[in-house]
Amino acid sequence: HENTSLQSQPPHEEQNYGATAAHVGQDPSMSVSGNGPAKRDYLIAAVLCYANLINFMDWFIVPGILLEVQKYFKLSDGDTGLLQTVFILCYMLAAPIFGYLGDRYNRKIILGAGIFFWSGVTLGSSFISELYYWMFFLSRGLVGIGTASYSTIAPTIIADLFEEGKRTTMLSVFYIFIPVGSGLGYVLAAGMADVTGDWHWAFRITPCMGGLALVLLILLVPHRIQRRTAAHRALSISGTIRVAAEKPGAQRTAKTTWCQDVISLAKNWSFVWSSLGLTAMAFVTGALGMWVPLFLYRAQVVQGIVSPCLQESCDSSNSLIFGGITIGTGVLGVIAGAEAARRLRKINNKADPLICAASMFVSALCIYIALMVAQTNILSTFIFIAFGELFLSVNWAVVTDILLYVVTPRRQSTAIALQILVSHLLGDAGSPYLIGIISNVIQAKNSHSFQWSFWSMQYSFIVCAFVGVFGGGFFLLTSFYIEEDRKEAEQ
Repeated sequence: HENTSLQSQPPHEEQNYGATAAHVGQDPSMSVSGNGPAKRDYLIAAVLCYANLINFMDWFIVPGILLEVQKYFKLSDGDTGLLQTVFILCYMLAAPIFGYLGDRYNRKIILGAGIFFWSGVTLGSSFISELYYWMFFLSRGLVGIGTASYSTIAPTIIADLFEEGKRTTMLSVFYIFIPVGSGLGYVLAAGMADVTGDWHWAFRITPCMGGLALVLLILLVPHRIQRRTAAHRALSISGTIRVAAEKPGAQRTAKTTWCQDVISLAKNWSFVWSSLGLTAMAFVTGALGMWVPLFLYRAQVVQGIVSPCLQESCDSSNSLIFGGITIGTGVLGVIAGAEAARRLRKINNKADPLICAASMFVSALCIYIALMVAQTNILSTFIFIAFGELFLSVNWAVVTDILLYVVTPRRQSTAIALQILVSHLLGDAGSPYLIGIISNVIQAKNSHSFQWSFWSMQYSFIVCAFVGVFGGGFFLLTSFYIEEDRKEAEQ
């Protein structure tokens, strides 16, 4: 018997572009699922990591060929930004439903159905006519629902396959495929558009990869995997929460209602301020992920480096380069953030929020410089965008650690769920659309020209730099309360 509670989804992101595997103590008497040799468990984990790679490639195919999509469907900047907003909102709302189903029904069947569904919808979206742009929006929302079925369940299987030490390692490997998959989404989309001369082919590769993942899932993953139960085990997996409570009758802590937990968390200032800092991070990463390749194209047009692609296919090199930057900075940032926190905690109890604050301030400065030099030097723009993304990625691993030691174990599931909901709702769910809307307003008030199409995007992007500064401020505020809240949680 397994007693389970809330599941929800994040990243991000990521976009999400980094993640953390965090865990709380486990009863030493618990054993592994043990239905076969360890090699089989690693094989299952490899299949799930491969599917996770495809999952996040699907997320970022549209941003990789955004210019082509915008031109084909004749979308304004505001409507274009809405594409990613629809995707993330559907993903966010569907995740708790699949979390509920995954706790109660066969996970292999749900995973298989999810992979089949999102692959089929992605393939179908490549045949939509320019007259039916609303169907393309609908398809992105459906893909979001399909990927939610995977992201909420797959990590729980990995968690059940491995003991605590190996579990952290395997979940970290699972995480690495988030920035790698995100970056490959840009690379695949741009590469297929270049090779075939038709952006629609970008949506026909991941369904083939999804078909292979489905076959591997059917052949290699057993129909039932024994679920592991442990006292207050909390796993935060790219915005996926799964908390398994103790068996009935074994609880040693007083039960509280959900409302009481929320009220308690609202009084936990370390939790409140760090959650707002995470929201600022999600806002910036969501906007960058959607708009950077298009912004760079407009900067190059203004500089005369490339000619406007009014009829012919557009150059996809910006998406290819940005995809590479996303992969490199995501992996490096997650590792660097975790290592910096590990070392600095030994000399300063406030190290975690201070690392987050410093990296947010530096990231905001790098993004602002990148925006300012874009009209004169594209190489410098790429360099500063890379540093901006790198310092953003530093924080993903540290923020979850903060939550897990400032919130008492019996409230951690609620805390992580609330943090993810707020960070998506106020962060990356709306930022791509907001940037597009601001750009629309600026263009509407000025003459239609390539110069103003660039300036409108540049001015609207400055919002990200300011939000980054606010995020750094929120993490600084966290540092004022973190020692006291940590002691209270430990008691």
